[in-house]
Amino acid sequence: MKLWLKNPLAILEASNSAQAGIVIQDKHIIELLAAGQQPSTKVDQVFDASQHVILPGLINTHHHFYQTLTRAYPDALNKELFPWLKSLYPVWAGLTDEMIHVSTRLAATELLLSGCTTAGDHHYVFPEAAREALDIQVDAIQQIGVRGALTRGSMSLGEDDGGLPPRNTIQAEDAILTDCERVINEYHDASEGSMMTVALAPCSPFSVTEDLMKQTATLARAKGVRLHTHLAETFDENDFCIKMFGVRPVDYLERVGWMSDDVWLAHGIHFTDDEITRLGNAGVGITHCPSSNMVLGSGQCRTLELEQAGSPVGLGVDGSASADCSNMIQEVRQAMLLQRLRYGSAKVTHFDALRWATKGSAACLGRDDIGEIAIGKQADLALFTLDELRFSGSGDPLAALLLCGAHKADRVMVAGKWKVKNGEPVDIDLNRLVAEHEAARRALALQ
Repeated sequence: MKLWLKNPLAILEASNSAQAGIVIQDKHIIELLAAGQQPSTKVDQVFDASQHVILPGLINTHHHFYQTLTRAYPDALNKELFPWLKSLYPVWAGLTDEMIHVSTRLAATELLLSGCTTAGDHHYVFPEAAREALDIQVDAIQQIGVRGALTRGSMSLGEDDGGLPPRNTIQAEDAILTDCERVINEYHDASEGSMMTVALAPCSPFSVTEDLMKQTATLARAKGVRLHTHLAETFDENDFCIKMFGVRPVDYLERVGWMSDDVWLAHGIHFTDDEITRLGNAGVGITHCPSSNMVLGSGQCRTLELEQAGSPVGLGVDGSASADCSNMIQEVRQAMLLQRLRYGSAKVTHFDALRWATKGSAACLGRDDIGEIAIGKQADLALFTLDELRFSGSGDPLAALLLCGAHKADRVMVAGKWKVKNGEPVDIDLNRLVAEHEAARRALALQ
């Protein structure tokens, strides 16, 4: 079936040759139409996009879905990263399969409604009651219908061995590596148009051993999957690495064999100029997580220097217990505003922030089939209307999305199928989902 998205109000398309819209056939974009053009062949359906701003589907490259169960958690308020984690680890140790399933569905739905078509997650808590958490997440993501970019996280360095997490949240390293190989074999799809990819993601330098970092990299490269971890998020982390390993985080990254273009890092805030050059030369990707960094007071990612050095820069909403939100279009706005504080309003435009959330994020995930509106790319699209009070009086439609604060897409397409229509998911009962999620939150809080 061929669908013409006709005459959009505005469209984010690099060649500026799609003013009359785009033609989609099945899962792909097959034609860009310049102003006044018609499709070259007959189409089956026409969608009037004259009231819509069309973006490539937004791509989230770092999140912790389970944390939707501990938003604005009282004991974690007004704390920086390490004490924040210590207040929440005992709670997360009570996670069950059911809790992980419903939190994944809710987070993916929240992302979808905000224009996100590829939902990345970093799950690293595997308590006794949820040893097969990644399997649970795969099923939940498939129910929602977005693309999944799931990472099998791990924690092996407990507080009794000098790490941060408590003993009941960590796993033995042999068990971790065995399960990592299993989930790659079962769920990772490296083909063009893949709906599910798996990467390996030790949580952070302060929660896994040096040996696990090395073995994980060896396994990932043997299986052809990518690597992900938190790095250089806070000064505390830098101090921990120096105390525990005798080097700064980037030196440690190099020591364990992770300085490579098959790696992307969450946060990447506290780098020196030399470290940025080294990361860029290696092609290491960085996920900027502005809201979480602001809530926890962690600092500001040096996005422009990293990009100039050669590092792909993407965006992530991060965990809903630090950002307290899984709204991707709002995160794009936050990125633009926070980076303007660092670089100035003339050097960071709405186009920069939108690039990070689309093409930059795709590069972090090692994908070239999503993240842009171009012939041959996957038909992943987010359509926004400007009919709310917040947009009244706006001029430039693309700029208005961020400057006026868009927060909900009107329509979202994933792989050529509408997953959101008129601001509502097409096949998800939101009231039931919220009720199930709230029940899980209460059960977790009582454990």
